[in-house]
Amino acid sequence: MHEITTIGYEGTNVADFLQALTDARVALLVDVRALASSRRPGFAKTRLAANLQTVGIEYRHLRGLGTPADGRAAARAGRHGELRDIYLAHLATDTAQADLDVLEGIVRDGKRIALLCFEADPSHCHRSMLADALAQRLPLRIEHLAPHQAPKD
Repeated sequence: MHEITTIGYEGTNVADFLQALTDARVALLVDVRALASSRRPGFAKTRLAANLQTVGIEYRHLRGLGTPADGRAAARAGRHGELRDIYLAHLATDTAQADLDVLEGIVRDGKRIALLCFEADPSHCHRSMLADALAQRLPLRIEHLAPHQAPKD
């Protein structure tokens, strides 16, 4: 069985975020934000990749697995059912399926990954739906990390 983790950076700082990833033995952070920018210091694409490199974690951005703008607006407004409908429709697109193929290949190669998005609560984030879609393709154990707590063994 393959294993993946997911993580959100909402409400955390870079040091705690990196600690959660290293505690979970993550080798590759897969950024699944449509836009890999952030107003939070240290979490925009270039700076995030540099921060990860300091602890020996690789970075990969799979833009096609991000949430479309209308889905992000629904998430910000707390309309999680609407987010789900929008994201699942997006996940069926050719672009998203191509990046899902890439993600599946990474997981099959045995690299310990974490899927990254913003929301702290994975149930309010598309990364849970993405992990579930990946689990439809291969046997998968999913762990949701929280930067302020150590992962379960």
